[in-house]
Formats: sequence, C-alpha cells, structure tokens
Amino acid sequence: MDTPASADREGISRIERLCIDRGLKMTGQRRLIARVLSDSADHPDVEELYRRAHARDSHISIATVYRTVRLLEEKGILERRDFGGGRARYEPTEHGHHHHLIDVDTGKVIEFADERHEALAKEIAARLGFELVDHRLELFGRRFPEAKPAAPAPRRGGRARNGRDQA
Repeated sequence: MDTPASADREGISRIERLCIDRGLKMTGQRRLIARVLSDSADHPDVEELYRRAHARDSHISIATVYRTVRLLEEKGILERRDFGGGRARYEPTEHGHHHHLIDVDTGKVIEFADERHEALAKEIAARLGFELVDHRLELFGRRFPEAKPAAPAPRRGGRARNGRDQA
C-alpha cells in the first residue's frame, strides 16, 4: 500500500516531522491536525480544518484545533495568511517560496512563482539601496468571463498542485 505524498517512510506527515523536530509533544489530536494540514492542498481556515479533522475523529473540539493552530504558528510551522473574507487561512512555512492569486468571486487561491517578478523585486530593492531578504505577493482578481484557466507556473522546491513534491 502506498503512503500519502505528505507522509515519510515511517508514516509521519511532514508537519508532524516539523513538530517533533521542534520538540512538541505529539498528542493524538495534534497528530491528527498535523496530518490534515499535511494532506491539504489548499489554505484552510480553522473552521475548515476543524471540519476535516472532525470527519476523521468526532471527539476533536474546535477549541483544540484553535489551540493547536496557534501553537504551530508560534513555533514557526504554520503561516497565517489573510486572503480577505474575514478569516485567517494557513499553510506550512516550509511550503517553498511562492505567491498567491486570489479569485475574489470564489475565494480560490492559486499559488504561483514567477522568475520575472523575483528579478523585478530585487531590482526595485537595489534601486532603493536595499538587499531584498524576503517578500510576499498576494494578488486579488476576477477571472475574465471568456478566459480559460492557464496552468500556473510550477514552483521550485514546493508542492505541485497535485500535492507531490517537485524537484
């Protein structure tokens, strides 16, 4: 039987591994939340994360999910994102450098990387007398009515849209 793309040879999800590496005690409920996060190809908010975890274990409470997400954020395992809509959404910090395009009508988040944007950001920082050390870009848009979805540019070192690691 194949293990999920998010699990290593020992069956430990990538977020569980980060928790263990940072010295967190892995209770059964934390382990479940870490696995749900690792299996997520999107950017769930706490309520969606709770819904997914609750579908696997009906004994988990929303308070446990909130506490665990806050702890994972404090430990630098998760990053909070604000894509509008009034709810924070989360993704792993080790997700690889990328940016987001948010469809304002559906809330769908499209991840992308663009070498031209990276070069321009470095050029702007240098022109202003700075060395760029980090940046993030979140674009909000509405699809043209006649537009067909274009395939997003693949990200290096992160997960592909299918959840598998890219080389």
